[in-house]
Amino acid sequence: MPSPESAPPAGRPSASVELRAVALEQFASVGFAGTSLQQIADIAGYSKSSVLYHFASKEALLEAAIGPAIDRLEELLGDIGSLRSSAAARQTFIESFIDFLLQYRLEVHTFINQGQSLAGIAVIDRANASVAALADNFASDLEGAEQKIRFGVALGGAAYTLVAAMNFTDESDMLPLDEIRGALISVVSELLAPVQYRPHTR
Repeated sequence: MPSPESAPPAGRPSASVELRAVALEQFASVGFAGTSLQQIADIAGYSKSSVLYHFASKEALLEAAIGPAIDRLEELLGDIGSLRSSAAARQTFIESFIDFLLQYRLEVHTFINQGQSLAGIAVIDRANASVAALADNFASDLEGAEQKIRFGVALGGAAYTLVAAMNFTDESDMLPLDEIRGALISVVSELLAPVQYRPHTR
């Protein structure tokens, strides 16, 4: 019988990659609480012991599944200061943020929908902290309620649009990703065009 370390058949992803992908799909569609390691193993075609060989716990599998998305979100937060520098920098940030949402849509779906119920799990706490930091940027750096609402509706609305589409739209009815990307960039850019930042004091 092959051991958990055995190489997968030619053309098949490694066990850890396959298990991460299956887990992410299940966490997004069924929920973390509603997904068991046995279910993940069955869907992926591995034994539960193989899952535990690669991931010590369901929490460790969640970390592996959504951790890269949180890493990227934290990088984007580091770039958010560029929004005030020029229109070109703002546009670059908008496009990067939309690309993040599209590339990591299952991960975003998972931590937006389940962030509060899974508080206390380290990777979810990181996600919640990043979302809070994004909101804090609006509150501290923008002038007036209208500016803050514009920013919140633009970025938060883009995220919610993708999450809602996954929840309520049949896969066959989903628009092509390039069409979704273009539409989101256009709408978010229009919403943020009038935003004015509070001048920095020295």
